[in-house]
Amino acid sequence: MSADPTRTDAAIALPEPRSNRPITLAHRIEYAAVITLGAVFRVIGVDASSAIAGRFTRTVGPLLKSISNRARTNLKIAFPEWGDEEISATIRDVWENLGRTSAEFAHLAAFASGAQRRRVTIVGAEKLNAIRDAGTPVIFVSGHFANWEVMSIALHATGIDYLTVYRAANNPLVDGLIIRERAKVMSRRLAPKGKRGGRDIIDAIKAGASIAMLVDQKLTSGGLASPFFGKNAMTAPAAARLSLKFGAPIVPVSAERLHGAHFRLKVHDEVRYEPSGDTIADTQHLTDKINLELEKMIRNAPGQWLWLHRRWPKDIYTRED
Repeated sequence: MSADPTRTDAAIALPEPRSNRPITLAHRIEYAAVITLGAVFRVIGVDASSAIAGRFTRTVGPLLKSISNRARTNLKIAFPEWGDEEISATIRDVWENLGRTSAEFAHLAAFASGAQRRRVTIVGAEKLNAIRDAGTPVIFVSGHFANWEVMSIALHATGIDYLTVYRAANNPLVDGLIIRERAKVMSRRLAPKGKRGGRDIIDAIKAGASIAMLVDQKLTSGGLASPFFGKNAMTAPAAARLSLKFGAPIVPVSAERLHGAHFRLKVHDEVRYEPSGDTIADTQHLTDKINLELEKMIRNAPGQWLWLHRRWPKDIYTRED
C-alpha cells in the first residue's frame, strides 16, 4: 500500500512481514482463504459479516473440545463460584465474540474517523484529547476485549502520535496483509513483539510517541509471575519497564461490545504508582497493578475476553490437552 501523503505519519515505513520462516504451500492456501473470506465479508457489509461469523463460531467453537476445555479451566480458576451452565454460556459468548471480531477485520474503516462516531462510543475522550495536546508519551495498555482493534483505531482518529505493538502472524503472507490493513486506519508506527520490534518501540517513545500494547497474554520467556485472578501468571513486564524508564504514565483502555458491531471504548484513569528506586521491585509492583486493572475489566464483561489461550502455568492444562 502506498503511503497517504495527507497523513502526518506517511513517511514512516511499515514493518516487514514475518520473514523468519519460508513461505509454504500451506501459507499460500491459508492466505487465499483469508483473501476470499475478506472479499465476501466486504460485499455483505459489516453488520451481516459480524452476525454470520459470530453465529458460526458460537455453534462450532464449543465443539473444539481441546480449546474449549482450556477456556473452561481458565474460567474455573477465575470464577470458582460459577457452575457448569454459566461457564458453558460464557464459552459460547467467547467464541461468538471471536468470530465477530475476525469478520470485522474486513471492515476496519467502519470504526475509523467519522464512521467511528456511529459505532464507537468513547468514554473519557477528553483524556485522549489531553494526551494528544500534551504531546508527551503515555503507555496505553489493554487486552483482547470485544474487538481489540478499536483502541488503536480510536487513538489514530484522535490524532495521537503513537506506536502499536502487535504479535506477528505465523504466516508471512497473512502477516503482511494484517500490517497493510491496520496501517490504513491506525498509526503506521507498528512494531512486532519481541526483539524485532524492541528497537522501534524505544525509538518511538524517545521521539515522544505513545505506545499501545495488549498485555494480557502469557509470556514464558522473560515474563514475571504476577497475580491474575488470584493465581500467578507469567506476565510481560514491558509496559512497566517502559513506564519506569521513561516516566510515561500507564493508561488502561477497555473495549466492550454493546450490540452487533457497536462498541464502548473506555479510557481509564492512569495507574498511580510512586517508584521506590528499586527497579526490580518497582517493575514487579507496577506489573501487578496492571494485571489488577485488566482483571477488573475482564470481570465487567467475562464473555468478551479471549479465554481460549493458556494464561496460567502449563501443568494446569495437562488434563485438557
